[in-house]
Amino acid sequence: MSDIILTTFDWVPEMPRGYVRDLRVRWALEEAALAYRVESTPFRDRGPGHFAHQPFGQAPWLTDGDLSIFESGAILLHLGELSDKLMPADRRGRSDAKEWLFAALASVEAASQPWSFFMFSGDADETPMRKFFDSFLEARLKHMETVLDGSEWLVGTFSVADILMADVLRLVDRFDGLAQFPACRAYVARATARPAFVKAYDDQMAHFAAADAA
Repeated sequence: MSDIILTTFDWVPEMPRGYVRDLRVRWALEEAALAYRVESTPFRDRGPGHFAHQPFGQAPWLTDGDLSIFESGAILLHLGELSDKLMPADRRGRSDAKEWLFAALASVEAASQPWSFFMFSGDADETPMRKFFDSFLEARLKHMETVLDGSEWLVGTFSVADILMADVLRLVDRFDGLAQFPACRAYVARATARPAFVKAYDDQMAHFAAADAA
């Protein structure tokens, strides 16, 4: 039995399926070919045991032996330390991968997540707040377009930074937000064509579909 356990929700509504953040962790585990198993925590009834592992009542979290780790970025950093398929072996490459992982969270997702809330809600009104987040995201994507133009991956070889950045941009692409950024869109296409992503995505969708059936 594997010591690595990924815990995610037992069920979520249709709209976020395929984008719940346990997918990032599944993807990394599949890329590294690390043995793991998936366990569920209730979506509707989040009890003390849940909050003991994830203090905000979210998912996923990862258990590795006596360690319990929450937040997808922290989990990916942990897995990167376990496999050179997820993190470059050289000191400079590891440093670059770490900074791009944090850039995906703090610079790009900080802009894309509030923007995506508007898109999920279907709110098309051109309010000042909506215009602000449109402009905020566009500025971040312009920088990423420059970075990715002519580059296959962020740090030379595929790494946890690409898992996180591609997943962040994938949500933008869901709402056609990469239409004017061909390098970003091609990057997402390359990343999501990887067999490990395909399996992770299919496994997440099957996980929630099984809950529907039950």
